Amino acid sequence: MTLHGNELRVGPSNVALHINKRPKRGRRGGKESVSARCSTRKIINKNKSEAVECGSDFRRERAVGAIGEGTRLISENGAGSILDMDLFAVAKGAVCLDGSPPAYHLSPGFGSGVNNWLVQIEGGGWCNNATTCLARKNTRLGSSKAMVKQLAFSGIFSNKQSTNPDFYNWNKVKVRYCDGSSFTGDVERVDPATNLHYRGARVWQAVMDDLLAKGMNKAANALLSGCSAGGLTSILHCDKFHALVPAGARVKCLSDAGFFINAKDITGTEHIKAFYNDVVTTHGSAKNLPSCTSSTSPGMCLFPQYVVQNIHTPLFILNAAYDSWQIKNILAPGVADPHGTWHDCKLDIKQCSSVQLETMQGFRTQFLNAIAQLGSSSSRGLFINSCYAHCQSETQETWLRSDSPVLADTTIAKAVGDWYFDRHPFQKIDCPYPCDKTCHNRIFEDHFEA
Repeated sequence: MTLHGNELRVGPSNVALHINKRPKRGRRGGKESVSARCSTRKIINKNKSEAVECGSDFRRERAVGAIGEGTRLISENGAGSILDMDLFAVAKGAVCLDGSPPAYHLSPGFGSGVNNWLVQIEGGGWCNNATTCLARKNTRLGSSKAMVKQLAFSGIFSNKQSTNPDFYNWNKVKVRYCDGSSFTGDVERVDPATNLHYRGARVWQAVMDDLLAKGMNKAANALLSGCSAGGLTSILHCDKFHALVPAGARVKCLSDAGFFINAKDITGTEHIKAFYNDVVTTHGSAKNLPSCTSSTSPGMCLFPQYVVQNIHTPLFILNAAYDSWQIKNILAPGVADPHGTWHDCKLDIKQCSSVQLETMQGFRTQFLNAIAQLGSSSSRGLFINSCYAHCQSETQETWLRSDSPVLADTTIAKAVGDWYFDRHPFQKIDCPYPCDKTCHNRIFEDHFEA
């Protein structure tokens, strides 16, 4: 680890931590402070994994695979350096919830990939009122001050040809998520009582402007992707992203675990519908949502099923039919389960009763009905497996590995690559749970995550 001018170089020569050389106030006087932190995933044994982000956030999970015991370590497969956007973003009002500048991580492309761009949007849910937004304000989901400086890349972000053959040498950008609205909000006024800034749409535009200036304006190939709330972002902003890139470029979008459906919870209450309505109202998102606002209420336009028909850019939907986030937060949120009947089931699908599994099969049916709105055009890609999972493109064990999930004997990496490069169309829907033995079903280890 060495300091070169404004950069702290860590490991490979093409990976650098960009430092904004501004005097720090307080105890350190005018001295600079330099820090580099990490994000890595370690396999404890073949059926258990632990994901750790050093710094502001700590999360544990176990991914249950289909093969036996054994110990191994998954390498970081490259890293992205966080870039400072103070100079122009803040002047445009493009800021996180707390007013700090937005940020993204960049790993430069190399070889034949220097003019290809993979822009991935971070996930992290949404905040729907001042109370929930204040709860995020001083975390990495509301402030760039709380974000790690160095972020490991794996899965679709791996820089190794053997583990990511189609995208390994592309320019890779991870846009950090700190606005709580899937980059749709834009409220000019800042309430002095909360000092909350609802500026997600401005953050989106500021980041895109910066990437265009860094070479994306010369892109030959570009892919906008995202996980969870970032996957929803990749749907909502898909056509806007396409419009930014040169006319002759191949431009497509990938949504990983971002197809959230409008479904009632186990009590028959429209919990997620009310939540999304509050998100749109709080963030002033209506004017930045796709054209479905002309035919329905703005809050409904956060549901992809009402938006995808009007998206013209090629779009790939990667989703588990039993998406763990949707089961926990749409089908059986805590408010609908005050006695915790669903607690163990939400922790581990193998703990679900026959009645609960029947309810989840009904949710799958609703999900498939919603996904049908995507249409059958070959420009639409579809990989819907029957796993209890959430986000499958960002980790090596689900993206491309010997034991990765498959549909029609095809890994997620191959399905996405074949679709992106027009080698073969891919539209596959799995058989119902528990038929798929290649799943990496998630097991949550604590009450907070459930």
